[in-house]
Amino acid sequence: MLPGGSAAAAYLHLARTICRRAERLIVELNDEAGESVGAEVVKYVNRLSDFLFVASRYANGKGSGDVLWEPGQNR
Repeated sequence: MLPGGSAAAAYLHLARTICRRAERLIVELNDEAGESVGAEVVKYVNRLSDFLFVASRYANGKGSGDVLWEPGQNR
């Protein structure tokens, strides 16, 4: 699925990508020597990005307004 549809869904997708970026940075920080991040933090951020994905689909008419990704078709 591509980000888009309604404005609300597009903003929710944007928030999801920012959340995913934060998740990657948290995992990277946890892998550094002398640093520790609780497993609950990683799990929470992951679930938050899942929620934002579902919320964006809901904002697009429960998925009816989603723009589906088709290789070579959506350019």
